[in-house]
Amino acid sequence: MTIERQEIRITPPGLDGFLILPDNARGLVLFAHGSGSSRFSSRNNYVAEGLQNAGIATLLFDLLTEEEAADRSNVFDIPFLTQRLVTATDWAAEQGSLKNLPLGYFGASTGAAAALMAEAGTDRPIRAIVSRGGRPDLAADVLAQTKAPTLLIVGGDDFGVIELNEQAYAALNCEKALEIVPHATHLFEEPGALDQVIELAREWFIQHL
Repeated sequence: MTIERQEIRITPPGLDGFLILPDNARGLVLFAHGSGSSRFSSRNNYVAEGLQNAGIATLLFDLLTEEEAADRSNVFDIPFLTQRLVTATDWAAEQGSLKNLPLGYFGASTGAAAALMAEAGTDRPIRAIVSRGGRPDLAADVLAQTKAPTLLIVGGDDFGVIELNEQAYAALNCEKALEIVPHATHLFEEPGALDQVIELAREWFIQHL
């Protein structure tokens, strides 16, 4: 499989990112990272590589400019991050090499809330959403209206976040699944934990993209 790698900038507002495009890609997944992270997130890049190997294009990008990231209040401003994800979605849908690809979202931590809110806020059809160690409860206002098939992945030892995901799962009316990775904590740092995330996410995206 041939994989094309590009450094991109979404302007305005000037968001840097990595676009990885396998030949004959079956779809494009946009990554919404968690608070304080960026396009360089080692965990999200690892998950993205697993998707690329399954023929899925990925876009990892900074939700904030360097100046904006210096203001910690922006890091936790879910509506602001949501709008940035919508902007990136519009950008992708207008690129010649991407515009015909089905779109999905992968959100980690607070990025999962941004992904769910962006699905409600974009005119582009989003085919699937995957949340890793996410806070979908922070998107409580849109959960009942979510249309995209949504997979919530939580670590079995991520106490507190499990309960928040269970509450969000109950509020979703779309096609949905909740998967708990045994013995994994919030960052899925345990041996093999992130590989289980990749397997679950890959199957979900392949099924729905």
